[in-house]
Amino acid sequence: MQSPVASFRIPAPVGRRSVQLLVGLVLYAASMGLLVHSGLGNMPWDVLTQGISRHTGASFGTITVAISVLVLLCWIPLRQRPGVGTVANVLVIGVLVDPFLAALDQLPDPLPMAARVALAVSGIVLNALATGLYVGAQLGPGPRDGLMTGLVGRTGWPVAPVRTSIEVVVVAAGWALGGTVGFATLAYALLVGPLVHVFLPRLTVRSRQSEPVALVAAT
Repeated sequence: MQSPVASFRIPAPVGRRSVQLLVGLVLYAASMGLLVHSGLGNMPWDVLTQGISRHTGASFGTITVAISVLVLLCWIPLRQRPGVGTVANVLVIGVLVDPFLAALDQLPDPLPMAARVALAVSGIVLNALATGLYVGAQLGPGPRDGLMTGLVGRTGWPVAPVRTSIEVVVVAAGWALGGTVGFATLAYALLVGPLVHVFLPRLTVRSRQSEPVALVAAT
């Protein structure tokens, strides 16, 4: 007779989605580190994170977690519900981004411009791949994605202006606090959407009950 332990199996789709989510979040943290270390401009929310970090002395990862929690509080009036992926997004990225930055600090300083550009380009492509992985797992949006989709749902406004408005406010506030805005910030804004469109359809885990991923339109 087979034991209960031996007969227990994690359903394949759930197992794949969990692994895909974790891999995506690890790569997302790595992509953040690459862009920050390039010094050529950060992702919009990371501009704000870096600005606050420079004023408070708290680590980049600590501020990332703090901002994520504050954004999640904004979900309450928007009636957004977090998933396991939402919680994992906050914890995994917040915990790993500081070690990735510390590892990149071991590179020669200063880096040649060609190397800095390579870091920025690698960060943008890796971020798009990471987004396709964690969004495609369909285990819950990240805090910032949920804020955007929640506002779209409550206001009925198109996705593009809502996302753009949020990111303009965030970048402006971060730049005023000393966060780095530059070539990579603009390149990220222009390229990450099309790149996610390439990765996401190929990485989305389908099931009989699954609906098309809403963030395909958002990107």
